Amino acid sequence: MSANIEFHSLNICVLTISDTRTFDNDTSGNTLQTLLEEAGHTVYDRKLVKDDIYQMRATVSHWIADAQAQVVLMTGGTGFAGRDSTPEAIQPLLDKTIDGYGELFRQLSYDDIGTSTIQSRAFAGLANRTLIFALPGSTGACTLGFSHIIQPQIDSRTRPCNFYGQIKFIPESMP
Repeated sequence: MSANIEFHSLNICVLTISDTRTFDNDTSGNTLQTLLEEAGHTVYDRKLVKDDIYQMRATVSHWIADAQAQVVLMTGGTGFAGRDSTPEAIQPLLDKTIDGYGELFRQLSYDDIGTSTIQSRAFAGLANRTLIFALPGSTGACTLGFSHIIQPQIDSRTRPCNFYGQIKFIPESMP
């Protein structure tokens, strides 16, 4: 990061996909909220939906169309089990994919869970200048993905490059 560049707080939406969790026991969503707030960003909205393709699409589509929502962090539904359908629900909405995100996530995850990481279908992309990141449903995976990949890439000070310039509402003072 460069000390000469100003930090810009972002409006971030958090979506937990789960058939069993509630806001009372949503440890992954709570972890993401805490991490993004500690990084200086704002929780613009937070929702929890069932692992249902149409509920996920409706929620994320609403945020993509919202002029104030800049980043969407999703947790859950990225595995290989029968009900896991986050990639199938959200990838058709993307204008561009960020292939390196899933690759890097699985590489870093290998140190924690070994070859089981191949069952992760973590992905990211851009839709209507809204960054979207899908993380597995475990608290450890959310911490790993946000701390080591997402947080630096949404920080306007990260060099040589970051995603800040690709999202909505960029201040005119941006270099």
